[in-house]
Amino acid sequence: MESDTYKTISSSSRGIYKEKGSRFVSFAFPVSEQKEIKPIIDKIRKENHEARHHSFAYMIGFERTNYRVSDDGEPSGTAGKPILGQINSFGLTNILIVVSRYFGGTLLGVSGLINAYRSAAASAINNAELTKMTLREYYEIIYPYTSMNDVMKILKEENIGQSEQIFDLECRIRINFRESLREKIFSRLSRIEGLKSTYIETR
Repeated sequence: MESDTYKTISSSSRGIYKEKGSRFVSFAFPVSEQKEIKPIIDKIRKENHEARHHSFAYMIGFERTNYRVSDDGEPSGTAGKPILGQINSFGLTNILIVVSRYFGGTLLGVSGLINAYRSAAASAINNAELTKMTLREYYEIIYPYTSMNDVMKILKEENIGQSEQIFDLECRIRINFRESLREKIFSRLSRIEGLKSTYIETR
């Protein structure tokens, strides 16, 4: 993939894996911030209150360095890590996967649990629609009204997104573009006299 793209899922999905009477029901959700995680898990716990365990893993951010796993009472390393392993295997980010286990009366052992959680997570991912997202940078630019035509020419030619426009003696526009185009775009904008830019965010 290009340096400014990442893979995620476009909407929530479900999966299931059965082993020796136990059911492992998996739920995958697209997420972009850590604060989204707890409410989703709480909802899963409430809706699947008969399940013994609700193990999960999530990965957030383009750099794929913000992640966490939870075994939720299962033997250490048998649930959260296998779920995360599937997220990594598919190269995904901005995703949360929760697997709710309904115990069937037969112990599966460490290897059995690892396989079950891995398979359940894979089932949810396989049932989801994968999508490639482009990382975009957002800036506010300020420039004199006399430079309007020059600015608009660049925005149009470079296919730059625009919002929150204020046209006065001093003009303000919020712009966004692919991260990989930053150097090219600012090379052109920097030639416009009186133009100032302020970085807002990347997402």
